Amino acid sequence: MTDTKGKVVGVNGNMVSVEFDGNISMNEVAYVKVDNSSLKSEVIRIRGNIAQLQVYEMTKGIKTGDAVEFTGDLLSAELGPGLLGQVYDGLQNPLPLLAEKAGWFLERGIYVNPLDRTKKWAFTPTAKPGDVKKAGEYIGTVPEGPFTHKIFVPFYLLGSYTVKSIKPAGEYTLDDKVAVLTDEKGNDVEIGLSFKWPVKRAVNCYEERLAPTETMVTKVRLIDTFFPVAKGGTYCIPGPFGAGKTVLQHTTSKYADVDIVIIAACGERAGEVVETLTEFPELKDPKTGKSLMERTIIICNTSSMPVASREASVYTSVTLAEYYRQMGLNVLLLADSTSRWAQALREMSGRLEEIPGEEAFPAYMESYIAAFYERAGQVRLPDGSVGSVTIGGTVSPAGGNFEEPVTQATLKVVGAFHGLSRARSDARKYPAIDPIQSWSKYKGVIDSSKVSFCFDIMKKGVDVASMMKVVGEEGTSLDDYLVYLKEEMLDAVYFQQNSFDAVDANATVERQKYDLDKIIKILGSSFDLADKDEARTYFNQLRQKFLDWNYTEEHSDAFKKVESEIDELYSSKNGKLTAQAESLLKA
Repeated sequence: MTDTKGKVVGVNGNMVSVEFDGNISMNEVAYVKVDNSSLKSEVIRIRGNIAQLQVYEMTKGIKTGDAVEFTGDLLSAELGPGLLGQVYDGLQNPLPLLAEKAGWFLERGIYVNPLDRTKKWAFTPTAKPGDVKKAGEYIGTVPEGPFTHKIFVPFYLLGSYTVKSIKPAGEYTLDDKVAVLTDEKGNDVEIGLSFKWPVKRAVNCYEERLAPTETMVTKVRLIDTFFPVAKGGTYCIPGPFGAGKTVLQHTTSKYADVDIVIIAACGERAGEVVETLTEFPELKDPKTGKSLMERTIIICNTSSMPVASREASVYTSVTLAEYYRQMGLNVLLLADSTSRWAQALREMSGRLEEIPGEEAFPAYMESYIAAFYERAGQVRLPDGSVGSVTIGGTVSPAGGNFEEPVTQATLKVVGAFHGLSRARSDARKYPAIDPIQSWSKYKGVIDSSKVSFCFDIMKKGVDVASMMKVVGEEGTSLDDYLVYLKEEMLDAVYFQQNSFDAVDANATVERQKYDLDKIIKILGSSFDLADKDEARTYFNQLRQKFLDWNYTEEHSDAFKKVESEIDELYSSKNGKLTAQAESLLKA
């Protein structure tokens, strides 16, 4: 705490105006005293000797004259071993411990240490006395789950430091000091296993920022093949309520080619948050066979919690992601949903009486969203290793309207757009990503010429389907009808995927390449079909065989049997490849 004191002079929802005497700074943490409790808050505006604070708790009972204490510290997250497997709120309070302390109906003003202070960690030093270190370089390691957790020189230390002494290998708690460093002026600094870092300041202790070029394989065919995401890239999933945003995120977190998954449930409905909290411990990690929670951190704020907490949860989650990136790990951050964060910004902006922008959102909302997504990236670290933070944010536009400000602000900064469609979700076509609206700037796992070929078939098929709504099937030529049937088959057997089936959900890159070649052979062939009835029956048979094929283990006997049945069915109608398809398959 500092000597600066203040008193409440106004209350507007979860924003309080405070008259203070002394020095304070933006984003400083303060505590409002009410009913024998101290309510955590953050300075969001200073004008003269009046400051506006957003309170991270319910403000019921706060009155003018109540005391306010300023800490001098910025809103920070504690970084150290023991973060994995935890469930936090936006202020990094472990929710299970809060429940133990306050009961299931959480009381305000209760704060718990984010990390266990009693647990001992097996520390192994990697530095020795005389070594020169900088912020972001590590001096030792401890094991944490399946990973080697690096103990860093705190990110806030500037300049070079010489290791004066370091503890031998052994077991230490977070409060134990494991090393003493000396700065360039001869001052000693003690280093423990953990330290704090302001959540609204990006971690920049890396040597070089790299362009995201390597594909982050998600095992979702539609994403990996057509709308890929790169490690260290950004993407967004806008869609109406009930279109499958959360299920798609669950599937991605389970199968994505990343080391650590961080889920920020930002202002989600309580039912969805409970679903996440109960399902994730039950999900098995396909890499290890153990619980997925071993490499997951969940930060959740339900819609019933104070709106200010939504902002905190977004920044806390991205700070934890940057911390693990500093260890040379690939981290996936799933923010669900940034729309509710934007709504919280709008609410606070209204209370600050700022001039509103479009749809009453603050004028600075775009820059806030851009700054958040720009904290993603792939970086080269001081030890030569490479780490990445990939950010995927869901957007919940009212009525599925992608023209609203939050979606448009997000589209300006992300590298891939996975737009969910109400029509596809109503038709039970999952994932409900609209292939017409969606796009990606990143390189995928499949040759681009094959992807373009499939896209052309898809677009032509959609055009024929639109025409058929006007003229009917009778007014459509057989050639056009065949294009429509091919597009329908591509959609059913490749775009759609059963995330609840262990085999179909886990579509490896090799399987995707093999399957797509087989589908291109169908799409790029002519067949001896007399009329539309015969064509419809034939393609229905093909589609069912491919669907059966999707549920068989690769290279198994069942896999080979269904494949041979597909080949026989292809030959039965004298399938002949076009020159274009033949050249694609040879490439």
